[in-house]
Amino acid sequence: MTTTTLTRHHPTVAERMHVPRSRGAFTGFLLIVLGVWGGLVPFLGPVFGYAFTPDNAWDYTNGRLLLEVLPGAAAVLGGLVLLGTASRPVAHLGAWLATLAGVWFVVGRPLSALTNDGVPLAGHPAAATVTGTVAEAIGFFYGLGAVIILLGAYALGRMSVVGYRDVKLFDETDVADDTEPHETEAHRGAVD
Repeated sequence: MTTTTLTRHHPTVAERMHVPRSRGAFTGFLLIVLGVWGGLVPFLGPVFGYAFTPDNAWDYTNGRLLLEVLPGAAAVLGGLVLLGTASRPVAHLGAWLATLAGVWFVVGRPLSALTNDGVPLAGHPAAATVTGTVAEAIGFFYGLGAVIILLGAYALGRMSVVGYRDVKLFDETDVADDTEPHETEAHRGAVD
């Protein structure tokens, strides 16, 4: 009589590259919302008295394009990738794109001063109070970028690990595909 021992299925490389679409859905959604905020706030903020100079709604400047619209679009694109992919490498790409967009929100404004005679391309906060100035700097750049970095890093971590749910999905797929149990090397061909 042959004794067989059931072993746990180890996912193949192809199975490890698959991730449930729901894995990055909520993070992707939040990145989209934050990216839209980052790209639109310089144009809509002046209507509500929340602005950087020039504090006119819908005025296009190179600073707004390079420091707010482009990183906002990158965060939106990263969020869309996370929201819609089932491929782990593609999800990593989306998470990295969003993370780099967040980094650019944080460091882009001060770095832009290096190429613009010491004046940031985004201008200066338009608020008349210190509290308003701080709120504008956080909402336009530093706080927004920090939250996007946090979400991008979280997505990178979640996509880097083959979780319990993934293994369970692999096991269920394997049981449905195989009619015979897996045997270990030690028990293969053993006789009682």
